[in-house]
Amino acid sequence: MKLSSLIIGMVFAVGVISVLLLVFGVSFHQPLNMQGAALYNPANEMQASGSVVSTEEFTCPVSEGELGEHLTLKTGDKLLQVHLAPSRILRSQKIKFTPGEQIQVVGAKVRFHGSDGLIAREIIRDNETLIFRDTTGKLLMVQ
Repeated sequence: MKLSSLIIGMVFAVGVISVLLLVFGVSFHQPLNMQGAALYNPANEMQASGSVVSTEEFTCPVSEGELGEHLTLKTGDKLLQVHLAPSRILRSQKIKFTPGEQIQVVGAKVRFHGSDGLIAREIIRDNETLIFRDTTGKLLMVQ
């Protein structure tokens, strides 16, 4: 057997394995052991003010495996990922955030996929206060 055939076969095998891993959604990050309100630790509660950089929707343990709505908040020189609530709830309440909007978030600090973040309990914007969770982290906007 030629060396070049062996190398080509190995490269092909690695490619096939890589595609299979991607197709079946294999994830190499360490999963969080808890979900939803269990992730909310009142002892880690803090306030952060800043401007909305972007919004994003993705599956998240804070939303208990549902598609969750998130925003990136710029506070001074730091970016925080803010976990809001399941997307279906925000859509039904017609709650949206736009880049550049100034908000104040009260929530529990959390580390998710290597990034600092907050699980929002309440958000204040202009003269409006949006309450997402009670003081223990239990979601209040349930539908």
